Amino acid sequence: MNQQSMADGSAPLIVVAAAVVQEGRLLVVSKQAAPEVFYLPGGKPDAGESALEALARELDEELGVAPVEPAFLADIDAVAALERVPMRMTVFEARIDRAPAPAAELAHLRWVSGDEDDLLLAPAVRDHVVPMLRRRGALAA
Repeated sequence: MNQQSMADGSAPLIVVAAAVVQEGRLLVVSKQAAPEVFYLPGGKPDAGESALEALARELDEELGVAPVEPAFLADIDAVAALERVPMRMTVFEARIDRAPAPAAELAHLRWVSGDEDDLLLAPAVRDHVVPMLRRRGALAA
């Protein structure tokens, strides 16, 4: 854990998310509570739920899709964009089994390169996930 974020001794918000890239574009979603801020699809695991179980449930609830061949990408320590609390986000690279459609609390979905002028990405996605995917050659430059 990063010392600064855990200085008060509180446990971080635990989140699991999917980095879904198709044709050099990353799938991002926004919530109705903050439709201008885009995140990776995913959410908080329920009690007793593994990270992959939570990922499958959240992708089904939010987008009507299932992850295909999810592979661990990274654990990212950052501040949650909406809650403004320390967060530990476990990110899996995955494909999805069909075209996604926003449901549940989601407002929008977009396929992005990360460089769009009109795009407000959550800090964890902007500062960690997008650069990581670029270094791996997954995202269009």
